[in-house]
Amino acid sequence: MKFSRMAQFAAVTAMALAILPAGAIAQSSAPAPVAPAAQPVIVPAPVATSPSAPAAKPGETAAPVTATVQPLPAPAPVAPDPNPVMAWSLANAKALATVIEGIGKEGLTPADYQPAALRAAIAKGEGPELDAVASKSFTWLTEDLRDGRTPMKARVQWFAFDKDMDVNPTVAVMSRALDSGDIAGTLAALNPTYPDYAELRDALTKAPDAKTRNQIRANMDRWRWLSHDLGEYYLITNVPEFQLRLVRKDKIVRTYRTIVGKPGRTATPQLSEMVEGVVFNPTWTVPQSIVKGEGLGAQLMGNPASAKAQGYVVTKGADGMITVVQQPGPKNALGLMKLDMPNEHAIFLHDTPSRGLFNSASRALSHGCVRTERATELAIALAIIGGGKTADEAAEISASGVYTKVPMAKRPMPVYIGYFTYAKSIDGVMKAFPDIYLRDAPVLASLAAPRQLKTAQRKSTEAVIKLDNPL
Repeated sequence: MKFSRMAQFAAVTAMALAILPAGAIAQSSAPAPVAPAAQPVIVPAPVATSPSAPAAKPGETAAPVTATVQPLPAPAPVAPDPNPVMAWSLANAKALATVIEGIGKEGLTPADYQPAALRAAIAKGEGPELDAVASKSFTWLTEDLRDGRTPMKARVQWFAFDKDMDVNPTVAVMSRALDSGDIAGTLAALNPTYPDYAELRDALTKAPDAKTRNQIRANMDRWRWLSHDLGEYYLITNVPEFQLRLVRKDKIVRTYRTIVGKPGRTATPQLSEMVEGVVFNPTWTVPQSIVKGEGLGAQLMGNPASAKAQGYVVTKGADGMITVVQQPGPKNALGLMKLDMPNEHAIFLHDTPSRGLFNSASRALSHGCVRTERATELAIALAIIGGGKTADEAAEISASGVYTKVPMAKRPMPVYIGYFTYAKSIDGVMKAFPDIYLRDAPVLASLAAPRQLKTAQRKSTEAVIKLDNPL
């Protein structure tokens, strides 16, 4: 058994080393022994001391679970380019017409980009009319390939800010295309780089019926909603698949089963955030919706023994407000780790003491947060990869039982919470996944309707529901 635990620890260290460039992190001199745990995670024997932040004491409510690093502000939304007009040669215009007529392979509809009007303008020759028509068609095509064809109102619970409009403005794209004469290549460069997009495009050509074809088209467009470049290192989860991927250079390094939000008010939103810290042995400040709304505070005040058994510290303020903080430990609702990714929805990835639920086929069971299988393994890996810890240091922090936050100062980790109902599974199979939140219908309807003019909107205007309950 001891050999097995040491082998598990060595495997996580090797994985962290493999995902990083040579010499990027310090290696441990030897694998540390691993203490027993309720799941196959990597937790070494406790040590006497460990760098840590103090656990909550009576009266301390939110400090351990509140982010200490503020997220970088998203770029201010800007309006799409107002149909810039540039000079088009006949050769460039004809190349654009060819691209439009074959754009169905990208899951888009040629008629959206006015090919008949473009051909008519080409027939009349170079001049202001051709410039205006070609520029308009190119602009619309650029917007849809870069940002997605689906209008924002059809992107239910979409809160992932896409910076591509700022990084690659339409004027710059059009200038590159016209200067190089490579209209097709310039537009193709706007396609998502994640391998699954190209595989969806291949699947589109083999789709056996219109229903499957439209589902593939909808999910190709969902990739366009994300930033073109996801980063060198990132975490990405597909909510309907109930899986999380740790990725480097678009190659999957590790996968983890997940538990996501129940349909309805607690459905997990689609986000693009940044992991700023790994919290080992977290505390949990119970939200007032449970403390007061469900009567937990009064119950625990009346039964101190029960509060102690469950690891709760209960305090009552001068104003009568009851505060409940669950201390670190195996019964903590957040489990043994959480990933600190500040966002207005209070959504994050975390462990859970109810690990048996990972064996369920359908795992839409949480209040919105994403519970992660083998969470301690993931936490140790990120502490090494992004926090600059050695394997021994990360493992000792994990095993200490003391609240400790390791900032991802060396290598912040993007995390993408996506929703793909047709995608490549972790087993490499292209397949459909259940539309557990019924988000397909508005996307499919928008693709069947005439194209809408773009607006400055970058994410859903739906009310933000703060989903701060991990139970």
